Amino acid sequence: MTDLPDSYPSLNTGPELEIKIKGSRFVGQAFGVASAEDARACLEQVRKRYHDARHHCWAWTIGPPGATRSRSDDDGEPSGTAGPPILEALHRDGAHQACVIVTRWFGGTKLGRGGLIRAYDESARLALDAAPHVEVWCDVVVTVRCDYADLGLVEAVLARFADVVVDAKRAFESAPVFVVTVRRSSADVVSSALVEGTSGRVAIE
Repeated sequence: MTDLPDSYPSLNTGPELEIKIKGSRFVGQAFGVASAEDARACLEQVRKRYHDARHHCWAWTIGPPGATRSRSDDDGEPSGTAGPPILEALHRDGAHQACVIVTRWFGGTKLGRGGLIRAYDESARLALDAAPHVEVWCDVVVTVRCDYADLGLVEAVLARFADVVVDAKRAFESAPVFVVTVRRSSADVVSSALVEGTSGRVAIE
């Protein structure tokens, strides 16, 4: 667990932003998404809203660091001129669990490969800049079972790691049960400290 970050950047859905280049109209929007299915649902909504547009180009990055998947699509634009520039803008931004869709209405003047790449990059960048960015925390839930005789020892260990223990719920049944939420990078350390602090008498799940 220690080689993975405790948090990663993501975003919430932002506003639509429009630019016009040589008569062509580009409308970009960044979406916070939890899955590829969410991204496809956003795309379907945009297609329905702007059914008169010729192109709905997109890119997404799904999953936290260490398990990220990315995809993009040119949706009829010349290969590599729309989806990849949008995806590159996403990579530069650094947001995970994010999708950017850029809709284009052709204005009668061809922009060329370079012009299209710049236009889609700019539209995606503006959409990403306007979207509210958030930090997503990756926490681990550890269940600790102990005897009443070790209750104070468990409490002392949790107090020692108060800076990484996000939450600790306690239940007192036939034996004490702690449901501990801890930062991912510290989960192994806290678990080991609990075992050592009670001479191995706790049970950890």
